[in-house]
Amino acid sequence: MIHLEYVDRAQSTQTVPVVCMHCEQPTCAEVCPADAIKRTGDGVVQSARRPRCIACGNCVVACPFGVPELYEDRKIMMKCDMCYDRTSVGKKPMCATVCPSQALFFGTHEQIAQLRPRSIPVNEFHFGQQTITTQVMIMTPRDRANGTAYVDVTAAMGERPRSRTIALRLVASEPPSPPADGEPDPFAGVEV
Repeated sequence: MIHLEYVDRAQSTQTVPVVCMHCEQPTCAEVCPADAIKRTGDGVVQSARRPRCIACGNCVVACPFGVPELYEDRKIMMKCDMCYDRTSVGKKPMCATVCPSQALFFGTHEQIAQLRPRSIPVNEFHFGQQTITTQVMIMTPRDRANGTAYVDVTAAMGERPRSRTIALRLVASEPPSPPADGEPDPFAGVEV
């Protein structure tokens, strides 16, 4: 299960998929008081196990990538588990299968090197003094790598955010008059 984050919802419909990075030492699992989050032998960090999860939300707060989502109505944390039902039998995860731009890719190092020759895969992320190594890699431009094979996540924290303005349309307090053809407007009672 992945979710999408909007890049700048006020300006664009562009989204970024948020997939689990399947950390070597998953912080989400380490902070779980119920021991509900497990990592399989092949490195897949799974969603919380339903009988054990107490829906405390520790994993949501602890994940440096913002991946786990807590569903309070169901009392469970869910996240990308790399479609373990598919990948454990040799199939690709569904997200990589249906991604039209191949922004999400599942394959070998050789396959991705052939597909993206001007990029380099990175699976080491620096959060201040903490280094996190993951099973999932992101592709970074080869010419910007400068010999460093990690991403400093906190480097952008000093940047000032772009201002965002949102314009909301006012809804008239009186219902609009019916169209000229005499048919009543089916959306007349709908407020936005």
